[in-house]
Amino acid sequence: MISPKSDSPTDWLIAVATRDPDRACITLPVGRHVTYLGLRNEVSAFAQTLASLGVAPGDRVAIQVEKSIEAVALYLACLAAGAIYVPVNPDATLTELDYVLSDATPKLVVVDTRKFDAARPHAERVGIAIETLGVAGEGTFADVARGQPHEWAPRHPSPAEVAALIYTSGTTGRPKGAMLTLGNLASNASALASTWRMTESDVLLHALPLCHVHGLFAALNTMLYSGGSLLLMHRFDAREVLALLPRVSVLMGVPTFYTRLLAAGISRADAAHIRLFVSGSAPLLPSTHREFAARTGAEVIERYGMTETLINASHPFEGPRTAGSVGRALPGVEIRARRADGTLAGHGEVGTLEVRGPNVFSGYWQDPARTQAEFQADGYFVTGDLATIDESGTITIVGRGKDLVISGGYNVYPREIEAALDALPGIKESAVIGVPHPDLGEAVAALVTAEPGAVIDEKAVVAALANSLARYKLPRRVIQVAELPRNAMGKVQKALLREQYGALCSKPAS
Repeated sequence: MISPKSDSPTDWLIAVATRDPDRACITLPVGRHVTYLGLRNEVSAFAQTLASLGVAPGDRVAIQVEKSIEAVALYLACLAAGAIYVPVNPDATLTELDYVLSDATPKLVVVDTRKFDAARPHAERVGIAIETLGVAGEGTFADVARGQPHEWAPRHPSPAEVAALIYTSGTTGRPKGAMLTLGNLASNASALASTWRMTESDVLLHALPLCHVHGLFAALNTMLYSGGSLLLMHRFDAREVLALLPRVSVLMGVPTFYTRLLAAGISRADAAHIRLFVSGSAPLLPSTHREFAARTGAEVIERYGMTETLINASHPFEGPRTAGSVGRALPGVEIRARRADGTLAGHGEVGTLEVRGPNVFSGYWQDPARTQAEFQADGYFVTGDLATIDESGTITIVGRGKDLVISGGYNVYPREIEAALDALPGIKESAVIGVPHPDLGEAVAALVTAEPGAVIDEKAVVAALANSLARYKLPRRVIQVAELPRNAMGKVQKALLREQYGALCSKPAS
């Protein structure tokens, strides 16, 4: 492991590029690879391209590009230039992109070459410059970068400098930007590298998206901090992963990865080269944990995190990895559970988790009131997750107080889906819940009531929603009901709906 002289991932890159310039940094399954020195040079050219386009320290840069070596370089270039990196899911719709552009007010948006024509009117509407970057290094941004030198004057940023603005949502459905600092990124990479015994000898099979904290920070940053290498897959494919496992030592994924690897027939021989399997972003079913261990001889490490706090807890590298738990707090992180009355929950008692540490974000973008509401007076962030903590400090998540649905590792917020459903002709009211799914962990299901005389067509509803919602947010089932159950205060009883309709998506994926 290297000892960085600053809190910036770009400096970790420079340290290895200086000491071992020919060390492989990123390799694609077929074809290209880039060394640490090669990536450092590309990051330098990209950082100076940002400056040439008028991006100054503190400016936001929104990115909606497909996963590639260039996408990694652009992330690091934003940090090198002091810009605030604002990733947008490549699968997000124009409506969702438009919201981020309007709220974050970036100086620049970089989109995939294939999305330029559709995205340009949205950028122009709010006066934002737009450039393109493709998966093979093509595009207007790359064209400008080719003329830039491979040296730049290193900055010496404060750990408190905001590095990234990651959009998440609450129960209101209005996305909000979580401001993550360089200190947040560095402390988490250091804690994970230590906990998981990461070294420069490790090779990570990176099959996660680069648009959220799991793929960007838990995976990419931790490997850069450790000086290891990445085998970069565009998207997860179980058969391809099985073929690539002999080339790597670490796999980080969401529970869906492991259910699909089991379905693809993963064996002990397939997993023989892997010293570390990690799962996060959604609960790993105990049955999946046990079956994977029985089939491969390897127990998956489960960890617990969220956008606002990065990774909070993990199973230990040595010692028992209890199925159904997420392990203990990472070094430097404090976690407690509180009862509804504000008192601390006892060992084994369910309470709302609260987190304090250098990993916790600095606040919500342009929303001090929301920021203040989510923190206790002593600095603990209220996660909204319900859990127990036993005598050893082992944490078991038992539910979520905000009705969040995590499908295939992506956060889906019911209020956003309900607003889209309620706007459709014929639908009077809707309630969106998460139901167990053997592949995705959870699937989105919608219960809807109809206007008088209207009949709801499930396929037509999903097709209509596809115009404004990303694919992972679309309901797997839309069920028409006579009425939605309510309590005495008029609130829809979603717990009852989950009990009644929990088997909607119980059949295995075909």
